Amino acid sequence: MASQAGAPLLSRQEDDGFDDIPHHDHESISDADKTQVGRLGSFVWLLTLSAGISGLLFGYDTGVISATLVSIGSSLSERELTSLDKSVITSSTSLFALLASPFSSILADHLGRKPVILVADVLFVFGAVIQALSITVSHMVLGRSIVGLAIGAASFVTPLYLAELAPASHRGMVVTMNVLSITMGQVIAYVFGWLFAVRGDPNTGWRLLVGLGAVPAAVQCVLLFFMPETPRWLVKAKRSDEARAIIRKTSGSDPIAIQMVDSVLKDIEIEVREEEDSASLRSMNGKDGRSLMVRWRELLSVPKNRRALTIACLLQGLQQLCGFNSLMYFSATIFLMLGFTVPTLTSLTVAATNFVFTVAALLLIDRIGRRRILLYSIPFMVLGLLGTAYGFSSPGASPIAVQTPLLTRGAAVFILINIMLYVAAYAMGLGNVPWMQSELFPLNVRSIGSGVATSTNWLANFIVGLTFLPLMDALGATWTFVLYGIVCVVGWIAIWRIYPETVGLSLEQATGLLENGWGVS
Repeated sequence: MASQAGAPLLSRQEDDGFDDIPHHDHESISDADKTQVGRLGSFVWLLTLSAGISGLLFGYDTGVISATLVSIGSSLSERELTSLDKSVITSSTSLFALLASPFSSILADHLGRKPVILVADVLFVFGAVIQALSITVSHMVLGRSIVGLAIGAASFVTPLYLAELAPASHRGMVVTMNVLSITMGQVIAYVFGWLFAVRGDPNTGWRLLVGLGAVPAAVQCVLLFFMPETPRWLVKAKRSDEARAIIRKTSGSDPIAIQMVDSVLKDIEIEVREEEDSASLRSMNGKDGRSLMVRWRELLSVPKNRRALTIACLLQGLQQLCGFNSLMYFSATIFLMLGFTVPTLTSLTVAATNFVFTVAALLLIDRIGRRRILLYSIPFMVLGLLGTAYGFSSPGASPIAVQTPLLTRGAAVFILINIMLYVAAYAMGLGNVPWMQSELFPLNVRSIGSGVATSTNWLANFIVGLTFLPLMDALGATWTFVLYGIVCVVGWIAIWRIYPETVGLSLEQATGLLENGWGVS
């Protein structure tokens, strides 16, 4: 699958000179050529897999809490966890991810994309260790909060890093690979959760489960020393020669991609120059064009930037308000209520469904397109949510606070099937498209715009994590899932009206869609 001419990731290459590469005028390469490159080179594949460890950690720490909440017993504070304890432990991760995202965008602009990934890895390690050693609920909340900081940084910077490195024709697939890593992390968390629940010591199994999150973070810390910075950040930092070398390596052996190296670099340099000219003009008017407040003003006042922010925040908010992560956080709790004898094993079927259909999205996203795959998949999410709501409306359904299952076996299986339908549809579209947010923003506001959109995701995630169990108790499961279905319908209408298709476009071309409107044809 990968090109054999791509440079290996874990070796410093000496052939960074490009005297043998033919130079082409910027105008001689058409926009069509820029989107018709062939297979990804091995260098891009290795970068994607290495950066994808962040996604793996994201998914693992999202999925591990589901198994932990049903295994923890009275290990914390010498008592059983209450619904409030579970909600606070879960939502603290989302809250601190929300706080980390905007600060990560500032660091990514000033220091580069790689240092933010490194900071996230260090936080992942500390958070995992604190969770594993927790003896009170407060200690666990502290560990989850530190992990939240790590997830907030990683969830913002990793898709940005991959989008800025990937060739335009494969950008959707490369970014979806990170989402695939997230779902793989969730599957691994559920597998380990099931094994520890069945074979492990109840008093220590959950500690090993949360502590294992430190291992891939430590591995990525080492790999980062061999991973490059993105070409677009290097051009901003006046390091164009290094940027050209990275673009050449990501081109693999594809002849069209090799011809495009100078053209792609020139596109980036033109965008950076336009940004600098705009900043100089603001400085002449008495404003510091590099200040954070000016970038905020530019994000919110320039129409195309404001449109990009609206779309990105819409997608990120919808990704969480549709209720998906309520299943990730509390699936074992739900399946325990439904009467499944090994709830963590049942949760694994949901995580496996998510993984399989994310693989399908990986193969289809650059063929079908971002907009179309959302418009096709969300109706099936609605069907799954309404089917789940109908299953919970069966006689004998009980509040989640009641631990004794009262539903029939048939109703429980019907609910499981509809949840799997919902998860499959989510994985095909809404689970991955929002993370392609960076392709909507011009380079000068890409980090801050992506950071704000990611913060929207975590704000919505925090709301869902904090309110799901109280909603289940107050409204009942039926109306809770109906509510999520209504959110999906509203989101589908908004996507249909304002989200343009960006498949196959370079980052510079994609941002131009919003120049004079929403770009929806």
